[in-house]
Amino acid sequence: MSNDITLVLGATGKTGRRVAARLRMQGAPVRAASRSSETRFDWSDPDTWDAALEGVAAAYIVAPRLPGPVHKFVARAEAAGVQRLVVLSGRGADTWGDSAFGRDMRDAEDAVRGSSLQWTVLRPNNFNQNFDEENFHTPLLRGELALPAGMVPEPFIDIEDVADVAAAVLAEPDGHAGRVYELTGPRAITFDEAVALISRASGLPITYTQISPAEYTASLVKDGLSEDDAQHIAEMFVMMERGLLAGTTDGVAAVLGREPRTFEDYVLRTAAAGAWHR
Repeated sequence: MSNDITLVLGATGKTGRRVAARLRMQGAPVRAASRSSETRFDWSDPDTWDAALEGVAAAYIVAPRLPGPVHKFVARAEAAGVQRLVVLSGRGADTWGDSAFGRDMRDAEDAVRGSSLQWTVLRPNNFNQNFDEENFHTPLLRGELALPAGMVPEPFIDIEDVADVAAAVLAEPDGHAGRVYELTGPRAITFDEAVALISRASGLPITYTQISPAEYTASLVKDGLSEDDAQHIAEMFVMMERGLLAGTTDGVAAVLGREPRTFEDYVLRTAAAGAWHR
């Protein structure tokens, strides 16, 4: 079998399903894989890996929560004849030091960098869509988003831009091998400003409140997260408050030849779709 398939891991997730759709629209052979996809893939079950890798030329990797499996997966990919890997990481991963947050992403980066394959690393800031697809959504519907984030701004990036970049790198590999793309939106805003924009567009009275990391951890546990997962998320905000990730980059323009979507554009689209209607 010739190797011409693009494997998309995490194909039912936020980025994976968008990347797979873009590649299909371009006419590329795509194998969508996840624990619930027709092609089953489970990081904790290596017996599912070989079938997913058969005939694959390039793979999009979203790291599992625990470090380790990506190294073994990359070795399997090399043996299967895979040529290119694109891994989703996080903005400024090499500046996080010993932070507990992001060890999974740093480990995935190390795995692809240490391989003999062509690799590209994508490092986005927090997604705009965290406000309607993730933990921020329910609090917004309740009328108050409380987080351990102060006046340090965040250059939120639209996940559609991340998917556009990933699909472009996977489909048109020339010039992307060995590159690390730091991906941000066009400007940085505070969480207070972000919530104010959502409130204005949705017409709902929504406020932002700054709380401590400990208070946020407790609120996440109350909402059903494990203590470990809650502390992991809270640690991200501690890291963000250092201000190392507040600047913008030209990563999106470098790949796509255009500026990234604005947060205001995201808010208008999402409010019109009814995401914040109660």
